[in-house]
Amino acid sequence: MPCGEDWLSHPLGIVQGFFAQNGVNPDWEKKVIEYFKEKLKENNAPKWVPSLNEVPLHYLKPNSFVKFRCMIQDMFDPEFYMGVYETVNRNTKARVLHFGKYRDVAECGPQQEVDLNSPRTTTLERQTFYCVPVPGESTWVKEAYVNANQARVSPSTSYTPSRHKRSYEDDEDMDLQPSKQKDQHAGARQAGSVGGLQWCGEPKRLETEASTGQQLNFLNFSSPFDLNFPLPGEKGPACLVKVYEDWDCFKVNDVLELYGILSVDPVLSTLNNDERDASSLLDPMECTDTAEEQRVHSPPASLVPRIHVVLAQKLQHINPLLPACLNKEESKTFISGFMSELSPVRAELLGFLTHALLGDSLAAEYLILHLISTVYTRRDVLPLGKFTVNLSGCPRNSSFTEHLYRIIQHLVPASFRLQMTIENMNHLRFIPHKDYAANRLVSGLLQLPSNTSLVIDETLLEQGQLDTPGVHNVTALSNLITWQKVDYDFSYHHMEFPCNINVFITSEGRSLLPADCHIRLQPQLAPPNMEEYTNSLLAAVLPSVLNKFRIYLTLLRFLDYSISDEITKAVEDDFVEMRKNDPQSITADDLHQLLIVARFLSLSAGQTTLSRERWLRAKQLESLRRTRLQQQKCVNGNEL
Repeated sequence: MPCGEDWLSHPLGIVQGFFAQNGVNPDWEKKVIEYFKEKLKENNAPKWVPSLNEVPLHYLKPNSFVKFRCMIQDMFDPEFYMGVYETVNRNTKARVLHFGKYRDVAECGPQQEVDLNSPRTTTLERQTFYCVPVPGESTWVKEAYVNANQARVSPSTSYTPSRHKRSYEDDEDMDLQPSKQKDQHAGARQAGSVGGLQWCGEPKRLETEASTGQQLNFLNFSSPFDLNFPLPGEKGPACLVKVYEDWDCFKVNDVLELYGILSVDPVLSTLNNDERDASSLLDPMECTDTAEEQRVHSPPASLVPRIHVVLAQKLQHINPLLPACLNKEESKTFISGFMSELSPVRAELLGFLTHALLGDSLAAEYLILHLISTVYTRRDVLPLGKFTVNLSGCPRNSSFTEHLYRIIQHLVPASFRLQMTIENMNHLRFIPHKDYAANRLVSGLLQLPSNTSLVIDETLLEQGQLDTPGVHNVTALSNLITWQKVDYDFSYHHMEFPCNINVFITSEGRSLLPADCHIRLQPQLAPPNMEEYTNSLLAAVLPSVLNKFRIYLTLLRFLDYSISDEITKAVEDDFVEMRKNDPQSITADDLHQLLIVARFLSLSAGQTTLSRERWLRAKQLESLRRTRLQQQKCVNGNEL
């Protein structure tokens, strides 16, 4: 373990040291960031930092150094805080200078009070993000991060006693009774200090945030959507993340890894309660925040902890089996080593998916191409690289799609299965919308991070009437597939949010939704029990082989790809020749489809440039796929 645990357990002490040495000189802030950067470069140091994703909140010490893997669900308005402030001793009149960065509440020792009129007081600005765990994150990803983390934690003794035996799941399902809330408030008041720091002065002035809070018993978190998770059934903490530097680099739906200082002071709930009581005496015209906005923006820290960010980085991916940043020099050795054994991995993956698709090797080829596809650029409004696949011929109302999705879940880092029933289409919220009363973005199912696999199960669709929300949801899915964008609803206007979501549609006939590639399933097997068949298939794969599949599917998304001038000329000549023989056989759209198939076929073999061999193989696959659809058309006229 890195020597000297103070930076993990008492990071504010480290910050205090730099502040004391440099005073109001802003260089102390840069030195703090550099200090923690260097600490995290030490051997396995990141693995010793407790993670909010893996460690229950009641096991984490307030004001300790933590990390959090999350998605930015919303961005609140910037807030002002006291960057530097001065306290005065009531008896000796001695003055002490303090820093407000990385704190929610001002530090105030015995017999001290904050001098609000001090000329040395500095007001600064910080940004607040509302962050949630990565939506749809696979179980194997969570388990791998848990196994890698070596942080040693025990239940915190300085936290609210009633929280000691609660986990995140308990928090989400708990029913906050007013009597329990009063006990919690009383406990916070009686404690009088948090982490050895005492608090004094007017409560409404102690909080360094400009925003006000709401009392705990005003909250009712009984619904799974109250924490604003995009997907139903998600577990884990939501956090208010305070960012001090370069917040313009981040945007909604970015996936981040944050390192910062945890703030779960029970006194925050007490302050919010007292502030509400005080604000009720003020002129309503002077209160700019609505009660609903206060409730959302200042929830109890025990439910929505705060993280004061010291270091933050965007994550290219969340696959724990790969280096976090694939562009770095030290990652090249890992990549080149894996690429040298790519061919047998692809062959084994093809066999594995062929069994998952009931013996259909052609469908398995296209599923591999789909799983490594990604939007690599946008030309005007057209996203290039998207490859939505519609697998038709799936048994209606059977468990085939459910178990195929289980296989996909074991392969990709994040996924979600959308059961396309009339009820779901009419009642689920797909598009995020702005709630102006609470001044927040209310999440929807399509608020997903890049490279999420979205499996749409159309085999469950029955006859019925789509109402207005249902029609809007179908339109949203079509726009996502066609343009790789979601139009968020801001009431008075819509705002486009580009995305990069892999959409895979299973259906009985041709899907109602658009798709880049339509392939008909031709099962060679008919297992009597799909669950037993899937279980035995997964059990037959060694964990080491499964991990190779996972690395393969993530890594190939990030490979560069190009077509030489020579091959470009050969493809053009080939296209002209095909048009000459049969003008109806191939269109410009068909050529684009062929080039996409050839691109991902090349990448799937580890080749970053198109070869003549891969071009011919792409033409062969497309010919087989089209032949299969033509054969089906003879049986069912509306299949094409």
